[in-house]
Amino acid sequence: MDSFDSHILSELQSDSSRSIAEIAEVVNLSLSACHRRIKNLEEDGIIDGYAARLNQQSLGLQVDVFVEISLISQSQEALQAFEEAVTAYDEILECHLTTGNADYIMRVVAKDVADYDLIHRHSLAKLPHVASMRSTFALRAIKPWRGYPLGKVKRKSA
Repeated sequence: MDSFDSHILSELQSDSSRSIAEIAEVVNLSLSACHRRIKNLEEDGIIDGYAARLNQQSLGLQVDVFVEISLISQSQEALQAFEEAVTAYDEILECHLTTGNADYIMRVVAKDVADYDLIHRHSLAKLPHVASMRSTFALRAIKPWRGYPLGKVKRKSA
């Protein structure tokens, strides 16, 4: 990946709804060269897909909760059963296997605290092999995720 690819990726992360012609103009490439580079980035798996970034507040999802999960066992069977079960719940936006005090950290979204209570009772409490669960409510996002830091990506000169 060179500086042109990095610039294209940065522009796509910022706003992927723009046309290839608009991106080509911004990164100073011909339309065909820009299109070819985007196709190569897709084929190489660097671009994993395209999606709209939705406004959480406008959707009525007011509460972000970070949930630390510790399992009763770290056996392959327990880890696999837990990980498979997590995928069944849309309210669990992210789930990460971690080191430290908890085995997993999840990000859960809810309309309000009462809705989180229902999610906790009807979804999270049903997850298999859970020994303990600790919820932390986010008060507000200081720096929401907007894309990967492309300055950290290894580049070739253009």
